[in-house]
Amino acid sequence: MSARRGTSSTGCLFSLLIVAAILYFGANVAEVYWRYYQYNDEMHQTVRFAARSPNDQILEHLRATADSLGLPDAAGNISIRRTAKSISLESEYYERVELPMYVAELHFHPHAEGPL
Repeated sequence: MSARRGTSSTGCLFSLLIVAAILYFGANVAEVYWRYYQYNDEMHQTVRFAARSPNDQILEHLRATADSLGLPDAAGNISIRRTAKSISLESEYYERVELPMYVAELHFHPHAEGPL
């Protein structure tokens, strides 16, 4: 028989605690980016069907989308540029993400453009 080494599992618990903290705060950051992705995707979808929709209807739809996603009010400030052959939608907003001992302000600039 060989002698067993008497090590503590404290190192393992500390490592698990660090991994759990990274996952917890990483989920907060991932959620903010996921909402941006959904909003940007909705803008691209709106551009595809923009030829059949007036600007007021587009604004109303995108503002409702921003509200339902829980985005800041500034995300509802949408700029629409329409020419005879194309349309461009864009917005700009900031999201705050709280991390341990630090608050990050993330800048987002969703935009979409396409032919009419």
